[in-house]
Amino acid sequence: MRVLATFGLVLAVSAFPAYPGDLQDGLKFYQGKDYARAAASWKSAAEQGNAPAQAAMGLLYEKGQGVAQDNQQALSWYRKAAEQGNAPAQTKLGFMYEKGQGVGQDNQQAVSWYRKAAEQGTAEAQFNLGRMYQTGQGVAQDHKLAASWFQRAGTQGHIWSQSALGLMHETGQGVAHDYKQAVFWYQKAADSGDPLAQFDLGRIYETGQEGVAMDLVEAHKWWNLAASNGEERARKSRNLVERLMKPEQIAEARRRADEWMKAKAKR
Repeated sequence: MRVLATFGLVLAVSAFPAYPGDLQDGLKFYQGKDYARAAASWKSAAEQGNAPAQAAMGLLYEKGQGVAQDNQQALSWYRKAAEQGNAPAQTKLGFMYEKGQGVGQDNQQAVSWYRKAAEQGTAEAQFNLGRMYQTGQGVAQDHKLAASWFQRAGTQGHIWSQSALGLMHETGQGVAHDYKQAVFWYQKAADSGDPLAQFDLGRIYETGQEGVAMDLVEAHKWWNLAASNGEERARKSRNLVERLMKPEQIAEARRRADEWMKAKAKR
């Protein structure tokens, strides 16, 4: 199961309103990789109680950018922001409790903070909360609730949630067993470049399933794309399926993969 280990500074600070002074100055310094000046700017705002600046300070301490790396300081700043309702900080605080970074490991606290951010619509928190329900960490295991949170995140474009929904529909875990829906969600994640979803999509097309016709050309295409993204199983599967294909089918599959890559490069 994938775990959201971190999310970039952009989630903590890119949503700044048009604040004058310290916050905007800090963002400019950070983007210019002048982390020490970014820290100085944000600390001033953070000490005045500004939640986005507090969340940004948490991330700097977590990463050791412009300040000495210190998980306990990161936790302290994240908590200050989280208690003011800052959703990115709530998500990070949940992760630190889940992993025991700067604080004792506590899955129930992790779930509590993930939920606060998830209910504000933060896709990363929704995914993490869904993952906790799926595995029964900090909450009673509940695949239906897991699918519900993955659905909320997936509709926002969260790739890992889309991939998870594909697998849940394929296996009938927490949702109706439905290969068309599995393909629908795998396709969304695969189109965003997720190699695991690309592999799974190829796997379904290789054999065909109820409501999904077998298509070796599509299977080869998706396995070729997954292999180019480092998915070793896809490379092996692509090489095996070529034994069942005609030369013109292989050529067509490669053409489709090339077209997909060119289209993605233009996005």
